[in-house]
Order: sequence, then C-alpha cells, then structure tokens
Amino acid sequence: MSPAADRRWLGAALALVLAFMVVEVAAGILADSLALLSDASHMLTDAGAIGLALVAANLAARPPRGRFTFGLGRAEILSAQLNGALLLGLAAVIAWEAGKRIYEPPDVEGVYVVVVGAAGAAVNVLAAAALARAERQSLNIAGARAHVLTDLYASIAAAAAGALILLTDVRELDGVAALIVAALMVASGWRLLRDASAVLLEGAPEGFDPDVIGRALATQPGVVEVHDLHVWEVTSGFPAVAAHVVVPPDADCHQHRRDLQRVLQEEFGVEHTTLQVDHATKRDQLLTIEGPAG
Repeated sequence: MSPAADRRWLGAALALVLAFMVVEVAAGILADSLALLSDASHMLTDAGAIGLALVAANLAARPPRGRFTFGLGRAEILSAQLNGALLLGLAAVIAWEAGKRIYEPPDVEGVYVVVVGAAGAAVNVLAAAALARAERQSLNIAGARAHVLTDLYASIAAAAAGALILLTDVRELDGVAALIVAALMVASGWRLLRDASAVLLEGAPEGFDPDVIGRALATQPGVVEVHDLHVWEVTSGFPAVAAHVVVPPDADCHQHRRDLQRVLQEEFGVEHTTLQVDHATKRDQLLTIEGPAG
C-alpha cells in the first residue's frame, strides 16, 4: 500500500474519532458520567495519536537530505513516544477523579451511558478497521491503532457500567469503569514508551538477537573474526547492521562482503548493512588458531 493510501485511511479514522468525541463529551456532561467523559478524553488522545501519525508519515516520506542522512523516519518514533507519555498523564488524572467518584458517587444517567458507550464501541470498531488498512509495520500507526482498540474496550466498560447502574443503582460503578479505562491507558502508554525508547536508544529490534547474527556471520566460510557488531533500528521496519569482519590475507574481501550481505538479507531480512572487511595479519591468524596467550 502506498504512503498516500495510508494517509487516506488515517484521515478517515481521525474524522470518525473526532466526530464521535464531540457527541460523547455532550452526553457525558448531560449524564454526569465520568466514565463517558474519561472515554471522551481517551478519544481525544486517539485523535492526537492519529493526527501525529499523519504528520509523522508526511515527514517520514521526505527523502534524506542535508543533516538528516537517514531522512526523517524517526519522526514517527518521536510521535509514538509523545503519545505514550500523554496516555500515562491522562490516565493519572482519570484515576484521581475516579477515586473521588467512588468515594462520593454522583447521580448518573445510566441510559445515556449505555447508549453512548455502545455507539462509541461501534465507532471504534470502524476506526480500527480503517487503521488496519494502513501500513502495519510502523510503530506510530501501531500506536494509533492501540489507542483506538483500548478506547473500544473503554466504551464497552462504560456501557457495561451504565447497564449495571440501571439494574442495581450502584452509582460507584461509574468510577470503577473509569478506573478500568485508566488501567487500559497505562498499559497502552507504557508499551508505546517502551518500544519507542528502545528505537531511540539504538536497541536491537524485537526478534533480532545480536549474538545469533554475530555467530551467523562468524561461522561463514573464510571468516576469521567478527567484532564491533551493531544491530539497531533506524525507524519502524528499518533494521540495520554494521560490523568489522576479518578474512584471511589471500581472500577476496569484496566477495566475502557480498556473501555476508546476502546472509543478512536472506536469513534476517536486513537490507541496510555496513560491513568493513579487512585482511587478517599473520598474528591474527595465530591468535585464532592457538587462542589468546594465558
């Protein structure tokens, strides 16, 4: 799917979320329901996540130039990290208000909560379906999709709370539903922060074990040694490997480099590689055969 098509699906999801968020805020005020208002605030973060995904996708599509020799692909990672931090902050506010609602529960119009919560779940299903049509490997878009799915569960929790209030007249359930929303937001926000920070800290991508990659390179025919191995992720779906490789003095270092690049591409799916291949000295060969002196 082209980047332009991705942006169209992101725009469709953003329009759905923003339109229903306005409806949910009005219903939450009329029903005096914190569960609905917290769900609406979560939908605001959904809109922010999708909006940032759109901006970041446009930046990431720009070609490398000037100081940014890798392009601006990490704009998506920065937006994912920001979305995660906002989720955690908003979850803390909602949890505080939910605690007060449980301690001193107000009158809640359960019918409003049930109807709007069910409608919100339907809107989130549509928004999640739209995001599922976009690029799946982007951490930024995956974060936006996680926001929407979390909000889907929150809408279900709000509707369930409204139904239980109608059946039992236990008004504290509205605050309990808001706490569930906050817990889901914490889980989603933490995952976004963890994954985005791993990229920014040059960690190896998930599923790429540097030890396994190093052994695969070092055991290739004619390779004397592999060191200074680095495995990182430039941005979502863009793994990279750099290493210093030593081959015998009479070996064709260019052919070895091509062979190792093919191994990285075929076995690990890494296309961006920087391999420095040098010839071993006689001392290097002796150390390899005999081992380091004790």
